[in-house]
This record gives sequence, structure tokens and C-alpha cells, in this order.
Amino acid sequence: MGESLLQALGLVLVIEGLMPLVAPAQWRSTMSRIAQLKDGQLRFVGLLALLFGLLLISV
Repeated sequence: MGESLLQALGLVLVIEGLMPLVAPAQWRSTMSRIAQLKDGQLRFVGLLALLFGLLLISV
């Protein structure tokens, strides 16, 4: 269980690192727009990401 969790975390970090590596200007612009979202909007985006992740894991 612990090894699988570390592998999953490692995969998340690899995926998260792709955008700033490949397109840093676009990534910076996207992060700037995300930072301007209101708390409720950001929570909604987080909820959608969480649900999509759970859906992918369960398939």
C-alpha cells in the first residue's frame, strides 16, 4: 500500500511538472488566471478535479 501511494504521488509530480517544462509562459499565464478566481470558483474546480480523479481510479 505504501509503495503504491508513493508511486501515485510520483506520477502526479511528473504530470504536474510537464506543463512548466514544456510551456512555461502558458503555465504562468494559467496560474495567474487561477489565482484570480474567487474562493467558491476555486473550490468548484477542485471538486471537479477530485471527482474526475476518483472516476479515473475506479475504472
